[in-house]
Amino acid sequence: MRDATRVVRAGIPDAIQGDPFLPGPTFAGTYHLAGDPASSPHTYGRPHNPTWTRYEAALADLEGGPTRVFASGMAAVTAVMATVLRPGDVVVMPSDGYYAARSLAGDYFGSLGVTMRVAPTAGEAQAALLAGARLLWIESPSNPGLDVADIQALSTAAHDAGALVAVDNTTATVLGQRPLALGADFSVASDTKALTGHSDLILGHVAVRDAAWDEVIHGWRSKVGSMPGPMEVWLAHRSLATLVLRLERQCANALALATLLAEHPSVLTVRYPGLASDPTHAVAARQMAYYGPVVSFTLADRTAAERFLSECPMITEATSFGSVHTTAERRARWGGDAVPEGFIRMSVGIEHIDDLRAALSATLDRLRM
Repeated sequence: MRDATRVVRAGIPDAIQGDPFLPGPTFAGTYHLAGDPASSPHTYGRPHNPTWTRYEAALADLEGGPTRVFASGMAAVTAVMATVLRPGDVVVMPSDGYYAARSLAGDYFGSLGVTMRVAPTAGEAQAALLAGARLLWIESPSNPGLDVADIQALSTAAHDAGALVAVDNTTATVLGQRPLALGADFSVASDTKALTGHSDLILGHVAVRDAAWDEVIHGWRSKVGSMPGPMEVWLAHRSLATLVLRLERQCANALALATLLAEHPSVLTVRYPGLASDPTHAVAARQMAYYGPVVSFTLADRTAAERFLSECPMITEATSFGSVHTTAERRARWGGDAVPEGFIRMSVGIEHIDDLRAALSATLDRLRM
């Protein structure tokens, strides 16, 4: 079955006369529960909800391994780190990955006795730091710089060194890239972004290769209470059906705009894995089915970047990425990322490419006046 069919049907229950295709969200804190709790699939609203079960089944089908949904992407990140890492352990992080994950590993888990080592995503530099490590954390493409790591090569190196491997697959999505099939032990994502794509929910998930880790992850979620609301999960499952349609348009638009940016004299640098000229294109082409909706580029300085963002009529200034709407931000405004003041992370939406191209081109031309 092809992906465009799978995303429509994944997690949908068998047809029952008169019932909807996808049942609505189940709002329940408690369930009827007589006798032995093991006789019921649902016991209490913290560990169990049928709305989660359907969405998790859908994601497990796409990820290729058991999956648990969480209240946010960072809750999913925390679940993996908290269940794997112990005092005295070493975690190898990307120095150019999502700053919140890096901060969690270095600051919070560092205070508990975990050592963080960092290296850039490019060139599989993390491989040199694996000796004695417990966990290798890969983010590919990296956020916001969009470097691509060879997940299969790094996973092999990590396993040879006795380390587990987690991949933050948020930017690519499970259709763009399948970390478990490439050798990772954990596939982690913020479903807030391109996976659901409508800027209307906060969600995350963890998928695993080994079912034993699924029980550990589920136990963690139940104990700390980082479960999502049923409405958010139902919205995510509903949105999943259009993932292929959205990604195809977003990625085609992103490549077209990246090409425009690369040719414009106002733009200093452009990063997009789908560009043949990108330094990581060869790796990306080997392991990615879609190159993602995010394009990063650099203008002359902060003033130029802020002027571009305020004047381009097809761009909404916002953080996060993956929406059907084209958004962008000057990433240095947050701190935490080693990027120039004129660096812009743009998330390309599903608008008509002619409108996007005309708006960006005209705005960039005005920067030269």
